[in-house]
Amino acid sequence: MRIVIVGASRFGTATAEELTGAGHEVVLVDRDGDKLERLAEELDCGFLEGDGSLPSILRDAYGDGADALVLLTNADDVNILAALVGRSVGYPRVVPQIVRNQLLAVCEELGLENLITPHATVARSIVRSLEDRSDAALDLRSHSGFDVLGYRVGTEQAGKALSELNLPRGSRPIAVTREGENHLVTDETELQEGDLLIVAVAEDARDKMDKLFPNAEE
Repeated sequence: MRIVIVGASRFGTATAEELTGAGHEVVLVDRDGDKLERLAEELDCGFLEGDGSLPSILRDAYGDGADALVLLTNADDVNILAALVGRSVGYPRVVPQIVRNQLLAVCEELGLENLITPHATVARSIVRSLEDRSDAALDLRSHSGFDVLGYRVGTEQAGKALSELNLPRGSRPIAVTREGENHLVTDETELQEGDLLIVAVAEDARDKMDKLFPNAEE
């Protein structure tokens, strides 16, 4: 298959890596040319700098044909707009990532049926685990092949936003447990000492995560 991915987010780059590893042709679209240039040293795929919600950019990415358009930016509104534009351009399948549950009804009204809702899906598993085993270590196997692990935030990470931590590829922060409550996170979420950071971690990223967070809750 030939897949166009809009958004060189952690999730976007990890998805591109998985698809190329499985033998699929991938084009990764992002506004940040410097980021794409860095990724070109790691990913064996095509790259296109530009706004992935614009028809001209999506037509360029479509080329002679594409099987699907996957929208993985960190902004739900951008993903929805790009999905609608992609559908009008001619992509046979559009798959936007939606984080905010209140937008799911909007997507349904717009006829966007193939949705990725990673935070909601994993958060439900986290809540079930915490309710079932409140005193046990958190270590779940997610359906995507990642372990969902808890990392205790220490003094070195406290006060920093997630975007400042330089988390390894193959890791995706999902939520923090703080004072007994679970909160979904974004790149701007500032950590506090004692937080339990919930992260979906691929096997090859475990060692790097353990070095960043020596007090892993495993």
